[in-house]
Amino acid sequence: MNEELSNLISEVREQVLYLQELGVEHLDADLPEVNFASKTEKQHPQSQISNPQSEYVVPDISIIPKTVPKIDTPLKSVSDGSRLSRLLSSSSINNPITPPIQENQPPKIIAETMPKKEVINETALFDIRQKLPDANETVAEIQTEIGNCQGCDLCKERTNIAHSTGNLNANLMFIGEAPGADEDAQGKPFVGRAGQLLTKIIEAIGIKREDVFIGNINRCRPPGNRQPTPLESATCKPYLFREIAAVKPKVIVVLGNTACQNLLETKVGITKLRGEFHDYFGVKVMPTFHPAYLLRDPSKKRETWDDMKKVRDYLNSVE
Repeated sequence: MNEELSNLISEVREQVLYLQELGVEHLDADLPEVNFASKTEKQHPQSQISNPQSEYVVPDISIIPKTVPKIDTPLKSVSDGSRLSRLLSSSSINNPITPPIQENQPPKIIAETMPKKEVINETALFDIRQKLPDANETVAEIQTEIGNCQGCDLCKERTNIAHSTGNLNANLMFIGEAPGADEDAQGKPFVGRAGQLLTKIIEAIGIKREDVFIGNINRCRPPGNRQPTPLESATCKPYLFREIAAVKPKVIVVLGNTACQNLLETKVGITKLRGEFHDYFGVKVMPTFHPAYLLRDPSKKRETWDDMKKVRDYLNSVE
């Protein structure tokens, strides 16, 4: 115990001397020397020990400042033989005082440790030099080839295949995700409540439903209206691409997040993609919200209307 306390006081004294060599003034480093009494000295009347059972004199350390004063003078160079150099190289100092950071000095930033911001390319999803292939087949021939498709597990529970339908020479095409219960029953896309709302959207821009072409990424209803799996979408999508090539619309409106990500082959969400035209093999694509989503959240109708006005204006400009 005596040795530990002695080492502590020695280290404190060295710290004070260290600060003085740094230029700190008004620090008294003349700490009292500690003379440790032996067990026999506790009986002497000259002892300053208030507790008769203690074995040593407790030094007065009140003169040691509790906080380190601010250092305004520049740091001095340290010679190899100075007390400061010996202090810095001493292994007995476990927590040396760190020199304060100079004011008005910008911190150093290591580029490797900075987080890199992910850049999302929202427009160049495809090479704009690519164009749809020249179709040497009709929509009817494509759908005949599909026949009683058994390409994925959706065929096990479907009632009917909901083929794309509409004007085969349409300038405007709508693409959704997959059939619902009404579409599965009738074998046609967008005939339920969402389809009725879609009809109103089409008519709002001055076009009749029979003048557009409408389809889905998937032609068979997923059980419980769940989202189609990537395999299910990949099985059905080539037929839709061939129909697009056969119809050659000027604009495709893709409805909803799932259909948008499948068609444009991107992970960017519909809220970031909507409102702007994107290129799909030379065809303008406008992503917007699915009518079924608008039935659940009517507040999004305003944004959908803004998207459709851009579609209307573009079609008017190219006719």
